[in-house]
Amino acid sequence: MDTDRFNAFCESLPASTHVVQWGAHDVWKVGGKVYVIAGTQENGHFAASFKVSDMGWEVLRDHPDCRPAPYLASRGLKWIQYYRGDAMGDDELLDLIRDAHRIVASGLSKKKQRELGLLP
Repeated sequence: MDTDRFNAFCESLPASTHVVQWGAHDVWKVGGKVYVIAGTQENGHFAASFKVSDMGWEVLRDHPDCRPAPYLASRGLKWIQYYRGDAMGDDELLDLIRDAHRIVASGLSKKKQRELGLLP
């Protein structure tokens, strides 16, 4: 995965907004709520931390390319960090990011979801 492809994908998700914060990380939000944070590690490898479901947490925390997201998971949040890329393909990662967007969007109030065009 590279940053350009990642950002283009996130930009394509409905009502998705982008800011750069926390040391030049790409932070993507829906309705003002963060669903994924990405950047380049010191070793030059792309990394992304994203919200997951309870089931996603159980599966991904033991995946060879993933780990509980530093700082976020230690606070009891269900966030995973993709940090290696040896076993997981780009399309699988993008599916997980799409799920993170959906999870966060579904947690918004119905009024907010309608305002953002996420509901009819």
